[in-house]
Amino acid sequence: MATIHSVEISWEDLLGAFTSGQPDKAYYLDRLTGEIFFVPSTSENSEVRQQLQNNGERFLEIPPFDYRSERQIVSEFVAQISDPELRSLLHTSLAGRKPYGKIEDILSFYPHEEERFALLKDRFLSDRLKTWMEENNLFTANTLLQDMKHA
Repeated sequence: MATIHSVEISWEDLLGAFTSGQPDKAYYLDRLTGEIFFVPSTSENSEVRQQLQNNGERFLEIPPFDYRSERQIVSEFVAQISDPELRSLLHTSLAGRKPYGKIEDILSFYPHEEERFALLKDRFLSDRLKTWMEENNLFTANTLLQDMKHA
């Protein structure tokens, strides 16, 4: 029978590592302590990386937020826009055609849509993080409590 190891993991820290997108850092979760830390992606840390790989059951690499994920969120958002002018601006920006601006800069002129985009992005990232946690047999206290209620 498997035992459950209970450890507190900061959701904010985990989400921050998950959304960092910094190519010069690799983030890890220590399954034993719940600590989240990063290792610079330089070659001088080969010994540290070897230790992390040798203890793969304990240290879990947190996948970075990448350009593909960002585009997926923006594409999903643009598909929901009803204002044809804004949709056109965002399509142009997404395609990288000139003149283009950052999505966040464009949306700053549309506060309601800016808020909707932030909510969509938060939901997307939270869902992605929850899926990652489930795939790695990490469960939140809420998940465990819900499972107990249904048992």
